[in-house]
Amino acid sequence: MTDLAEIRTIGILGAGQMGGGIAQLAAQAGLAVRLADASKELADKGKSKIGAILTKQVEKGKLTAEARDAAVDAIATIASPAEFGDCDFVVEAATENVELKLRLFKQCDAAIRPGAYLASNTSSISITKLAAATSRPDKVIGMHFMNPPPLMKLVEIVRAVQTSDATYALTKALAEKMGKTVTTSHDAPGFLVNRILVPMLCEACFALQEGVGAAEDIDTGAKLGLNHPMGPLELSDLIGLDTVLAIADVLHRDIGDDKYRAPTMLRNLVAAGWLGKKTGRGFYRYDDKGQKIAG
Repeated sequence: MTDLAEIRTIGILGAGQMGGGIAQLAAQAGLAVRLADASKELADKGKSKIGAILTKQVEKGKLTAEARDAAVDAIATIASPAEFGDCDFVVEAATENVELKLRLFKQCDAAIRPGAYLASNTSSISITKLAAATSRPDKVIGMHFMNPPPLMKLVEIVRAVQTSDATYALTKALAEKMGKTVTTSHDAPGFLVNRILVPMLCEACFALQEGVGAAEDIDTGAKLGLNHPMGPLELSDLIGLDTVLAIADVLHRDIGDDKYRAPTMLRNLVAAGWLGKKTGRGFYRYDDKGQKIAG
């Protein structure tokens, strides 16, 4: 199966910020969505958040109430990957942990039919390794959405050693159906985007750790001096400091160059549970609505 028209139902494993955003995109693109997480309750929570986001768009006049209702109705929450049986394409968007992803990939592989496809939203973990854990390595691919998926225009497609040309073409067409621009990376540590981005994020943290400048000055310097839409420290808080650290460690371990090493400050923030916006504290503090608290 290589015809995009045959992709009618998509499974999303992970209902957090990334998985929920991907589910929203898929539903708005006219696909039926099966949304799963560690429990049905977490999947339901993820769907409710999508509904709230779309309702805000309706209130701002950016979306009709009918379009919101159609998107929300297209998302069915399920209790586990075992219920992905009717899915044509599944995207895993779980925590950036290789053992967890391997386990989930095996579960998805067992649940879906032989002709279906498996993709990972991983930002650094080897797609080749994930593919090798399945019975369908030629139908496994990386589909790395940027954060947050509904707003960011890019999807980085990552080809495993085993990925077929047909799988690549289908995944590219699916990303474009969701309104995204595609870049392609071969399977290497950090792929393209994070191999460039994460050293910059870490260097900003090193500058803060060494007292070169305050967090606000580092971020303002990047925004106004480099024309970046967000500073590196506030971007790290948005991504999640645990995710930034995980990617840095993969890059450092697999490439072996010290330019990818993670700062002690970053490790300490993660150890403290201060992971950024999602926990209310990282390089900055945030209120219940995710707004930065001054001072």
